[in-house]
Amino acid sequence: MPTKGQIIVNPITGDTFEFLETSIDTQGKSVSIKTTLKSKGELVPNHFHLLQDESFTIISGKLNIWLNGGNQTLSENETITLPKNKAHNHFNNSDDEVTYVHYVSPALDFEYLIENLVGLASDGKMVNGKAGLIQELVTLKYLDSKAFLANIPVPIQKLLMNTIAPIARIFGYKAIYKKYSGIEK
Repeated sequence: MPTKGQIIVNPITGDTFEFLETSIDTQGKSVSIKTTLKSKGELVPNHFHLLQDESFTIISGKLNIWLNGGNQTLSENETITLPKNKAHNHFNNSDDEVTYVHYVSPALDFEYLIENLVGLASDGKMVNGKAGLIQELVTLKYLDSKAFLANIPVPIQKLLMNTIAPIARIFGYKAIYKKYSGIEK
């Protein structure tokens, strides 16, 4: 379980995630994370959240935002809010690092998702920012932070989630791994 002030580092990329406020600190209203991305390129696939809005405030460097099929670059002191139900992604598209504050509301289990994404990446299970379709289906099905991939029709994802994800759990796949977060989902 993340705690205020905790820093997680991806030993492969050097990316860092510092929890400024956790869901416990805000009674579930939000989570905020100071992130420094040294790596270049997408860390997760294009997606959208059903229940959460995300905001990014750039501290230094440039952050690329993909929103509704278009790209824009944010620089120091710029802020953007990505509303729920809008397909998006964010990533460092530069050779220089970018530091920003990532704010998600409501928190739900978003901080556990971050811990698990870093854990999977650290263990070499996230190739080019993707954990593979089976892991993604399990994550999407069992997280409270409901999200969908932007490039696969939602009815197909729901069908796959509800058939493949329960079977994958028999083979050890989890949405949240105890190894990374101290809890399992």
